[in-house]
Amino acid sequence: MKNIVLVALILTLSISCKKETKSENTQNETITGNIEEKTTKQNDGLTLLKGEFVYYKDAAVLQTHADIYGVFVNAKMLELDTLAGKYKKEPTDMVPVEIRGKITNKKDNKILWENKVEIVEILKVSEPQSEESNVIKLGH
Repeated sequence: MKNIVLVALILTLSISCKKETKSENTQNETITGNIEEKTTKQNDGLTLLKGEFVYYKDAAVLQTHADIYGVFVNAKMLELDTLAGKYKKEPTDMVPVEIRGKITNKKDNKILWENKVEIVEILKVSEPQSEESNVIKLGH
C-alpha cells in the first residue's frame, strides 16, 4: 500500500513539473515574439489607462486601480464626458472607461494632482456596475 502511494506521489510530481516547464517556454516565446511585432500604436508614447472617470465643475479625474490622474480639459476629454454622461444618474457618478493618453507630472496651475493625463484616444466607455447594496446614503 505504501509503495502504491509513493509511486502515485512521484508520478504526480513529475507530471506537474513537466507542465510548468512547458508553460514557461510558451510564455517566453510569446514575449519574445511580441517584442519584434510591436505596432506603431504601441510605440507612440501613449499609455493605456483603465479606470473610473468623472468630470464635475471644470475638474476631471481618472481613478485607476493604482493611481489618480487629473485630466486636462480638451476636446477629447469633453467627448469622453458626453459619452460617460449616458451612464450617469448623478453628476458626480464615476463611469468605467479605457483611454490612451499622455501622462505627465509637470506642475499645472489648474490641476493639482501629482499625476496628470491628456486624453488622446477613447477606447471604451462602460456602464457602471450597480453597487446599491454597498452604498450608504445619509439623510435626504
